[in-house]
Amino acid sequence: MTSVAAGLVTANESKTASIQAHLDRAIEDLLASLPNPRELSAEQRRGIIARYTAVLEGNFIYWMTGAYISAGSDEARTKIMDNLREEVRDCHPGMMRRFAIAAQATPTEADAQAVYPDLMNVRLFIGRLSAVPIVVTMAFFEGFIQRFMPYLAELAQRQGSAEMEYTDVHGICDVTHTQELFRALDAEMALTPPVPANELYEGVELLRTLIQNIVVNN
Repeated sequence: MTSVAAGLVTANESKTASIQAHLDRAIEDLLASLPNPRELSAEQRRGIIARYTAVLEGNFIYWMTGAYISAGSDEARTKIMDNLREEVRDCHPGMMRRFAIAAQATPTEADAQAVYPDLMNVRLFIGRLSAVPIVVTMAFFEGFIQRFMPYLAELAQRQGSAEMEYTDVHGICDVTHTQELFRALDAEMALTPPVPANELYEGVELLRTLIQNIVVNN
């Protein structure tokens, strides 16, 4: 590796660390805003699980596929494909649906409509196929999911459910997925001119708005 290339790698790693710190703060803020499950009614608990399911079940693979299509580096594509392969092979949408059914929180048309405008904003953002902002967004989401799982599990338990495969699996596998996405980000940033902060975190803000809608739309 030349000294120029080595310097570029170091600079990218430093930038990635800064991005990761920003995302960690955003996740902490989001988690801190969650209502206490003990203070929610059964209908409020049902609504959170149902809206979360309405978003995740049919959209996560679409979002991650957008990350794969937009990626320009072989390293990023390999890591994103590993994530997609696991989603499809282990039928994570089916896992999500079983979780919702057991918690008596199967999404209704009203649940889907409640999140539709914010969900469309995220879909359209993904559709622009801008690699670095999309990978940043997915790293944020994977990081959020792994730390959101205990909360989601408690909601389901308070609904009388013992079906915890979805939360058990994603509380573990998304730790690795998050780490791999930051490695993918390193690879993509090496190919891409610097992205302004407002563009870099646009998807994060859209996704944060969607998550807040999922949780507080009671």
